[in-house]
Amino acid sequence: MKTRVAMVFGGKSVEHEVSVISGIQAVMNMDTDKYEVIPVYMTKKNDMYIGEDIGKIESYKDIDGLLKRSQRVIMMNEGDRVVLLQYPLKKFGKNYSQEIDVVFPVVHGTNVEDGALQGYFKTLGVPFVGCDVTASAVGMDKYIMKAILKESDVPVLDAKVFTLSDYAEIDEMIATIESAIGYPVIVKPVNLGSSVGISVAKDRVELTRSIDDAYRYATKVLVEHAISSLREINCAVLGDENEAVASECEEPLHTKDILSYEDKYVSNAKGSGSKGMASVSRKIPAELTPEKREEVRELAVRAFQALGCNGVSRIDFMIDEDNGKLYFNEINTIPGSLAFYLWEPIGVPYKELLDRMIGLALKRERTEKNLTFTFDTNILNQSSFGGQKGSKL
Repeated sequence: MKTRVAMVFGGKSVEHEVSVISGIQAVMNMDTDKYEVIPVYMTKKNDMYIGEDIGKIESYKDIDGLLKRSQRVIMMNEGDRVVLLQYPLKKFGKNYSQEIDVVFPVVHGTNVEDGALQGYFKTLGVPFVGCDVTASAVGMDKYIMKAILKESDVPVLDAKVFTLSDYAEIDEMIATIESAIGYPVIVKPVNLGSSVGISVAKDRVELTRSIDDAYRYATKVLVEHAISSLREINCAVLGDENEAVASECEEPLHTKDILSYEDKYVSNAKGSGSKGMASVSRKIPAELTPEKREEVRELAVRAFQALGCNGVSRIDFMIDEDNGKLYFNEINTIPGSLAFYLWEPIGVPYKELLDRMIGLALKRERTEKNLTFTFDTNILNQSSFGGQKGSKL
């Protein structure tokens, strides 16, 4: 019997369209001899739809039309199983219901990659591919992530984080940045990916513009020193907190100071179909000495496991060409295109990568079933709770 996999993509995120591309790529590369794949599209309102055309990229040129000929569903648990159930239910006649064995979220960005969607799956009790709730949330928050990695001796750049109250006093905010960090600086929304809202500022005018742009996408903003002689190197990791392996390394090429959203998804899209991150101009393998390559790969695995990740994550590094130092930049817990292009050069085809990710999800499910989540007690049978008002029992 085939394992039934709900491949979920889209969602309420500025990276919605990128997720659709990544999700459909994954659908097209699944081992259909082993898995029954159900593509599930999440709209920007987080409504879920299934249908014959949901897994076809050309259908998304007219999303309104796609939804009209598709079926909205909700995910719910019925006893020990989780189903996709037709919504709203028909009063008469048979309603659609499809049992699923595992959910494979291929989503990017806030509200979907940050632990929120993972928490929903966890509450339903359905196994899901990728990082758990905690690792997803930490991996999305660039500031908290830096604090954890420092404890694991992973080199990161020092940074400052600012809230909306700081933004209300932007002159003081700018003065703090100038005195504590100095130019050039890089400004980022604290919890977004795909280079959305990220920019480099070399003077006060650019800094003001960068801050305004970052706050369009987040309520917290991170500012750190921008390396002038920057070389970016990326490496993916597959596994869990107990055992993990690193992929080949790549060097993405870009048109500005940093790899922008346009570099990733727009400028290389002409004539590339629906390749997503796979269409970015890059060098694979990156031109590194054997020693530096192994340093990157070792550090990638260490960071992945320190953050408690699962499945596939892509870790982006920075090399300061002035001194050769390597720094962790950020992690993508569900990377664009699932970083399949970094695994194929070392002999792991996309189909096998997806299979291994599902295997890791089912392994985690088996492990957690052996844990105790209930504790028998007669505390609710007590006739009186006198004297306990307001206390924690």
